[in-house]
Amino acid sequence: MTNANTNAGNLHHLFHPAAHYASPDDVLSDAALSASEKRIILSSWASDMFAVESCPALREIPGMERPIRLADILAALRKLDGNDDDPPRGGGVPMRLRRPWAAAFRRLPG
Repeated sequence: MTNANTNAGNLHHLFHPAAHYASPDDVLSDAALSASEKRIILSSWASDMFAVESCPALREIPGMERPIRLADILAALRKLDGNDDDPPRGGGVPMRLRRPWAAAFRRLPG
């Protein structure tokens, strides 16, 4: 068995981000990280592997003091992509493409 030193100062921020960042915004504001590194951290936090069983909208990341909302993680990923808009609301009737020939079938005597 190895004797791993797990002090936050000795842990690499990509392998143990919870030791360095308390929120998705902390990840975004770290100028030392590239956009790809930020995406790696945020995407790993969004993983279903960290979903709270009784509340799947929360992620419980080992090493963090409190759960993080999935919506906050996804918002940070959108900011990283340069898209700060809220995601479209769910629900509603899906739009269907109209087929020009479909109307002709409705008019056939039946």
